[in-house]
Amino acid sequence: MDSLPDQFHALVIGASGTIGAAFVDLLTASPRCASVQGLHRRLPPYVDFADEDSVAQAARELAAGPRYHLVINAAGLLHTEAFMPEKRLADLNYTQMQAIFQANTFGPALVLRHFVPLLDGERAIMAMLSAKVGSIGDNRLGGWYSYRASKAALNMLIKTAAIEVARSQGNSVLVALHPGTVSSRLSQPFRGETIGRPAHAAAADMLHVLDQLTSADSGSFRSYNGAELPW
Repeated sequence: MDSLPDQFHALVIGASGTIGAAFVDLLTASPRCASVQGLHRRLPPYVDFADEDSVAQAARELAAGPRYHLVINAAGLLHTEAFMPEKRLADLNYTQMQAIFQANTFGPALVLRHFVPLLDGERAIMAMLSAKVGSIGDNRLGGWYSYRASKAALNMLIKTAAIEVARSQGNSVLVALHPGTVSSRLSQPFRGETIGRPAHAAAADMLHVLDQLTSADSGSFRSYNGAELPW
């Protein structure tokens, strides 16, 4: 991350997941990174997107420390033991939709609310892991209703927040980032172990993309290879 100040400070939300842990590992190994804070549901300060107050409380605790030059939200939900992505309209139900939106849209919205004020004024990047299947313009196969819709809504939140943040924090970059298929628990039921990339390789690709972004790119939707994706 050569575009960030030397001895920059980083924060990874969803650090207990496969991709989040890979981000923490790579940033910890970087001699230019002074500190990496990983947040998740298991250790304090806890961040649980099912608990609105936990996001605010974590931000309050971290506000006493240094401002962040890099914030990555790697938390997300595609399926659980109780449900898989919906293939047809007949599969839609409130329980699944609420769980998916809470993890992929509502939680990240609270991250925007509470953690944007913790960004460093010199240069800062906040990246939210989105998904190419959240692109309305690229949707050619259908299905995966809740997941697609939750990521499309996340993209709109990022775009809208970027406009607001640019007025007061002109050196900050907010971006939606598609990681591609990664070998992880999330992708395992969909041949992720066969067609997916190792998490550390995916995280390295995404850090490279983030490193190239300027304030003019704030509010964009990017792939792990740097390509701009259609909304």
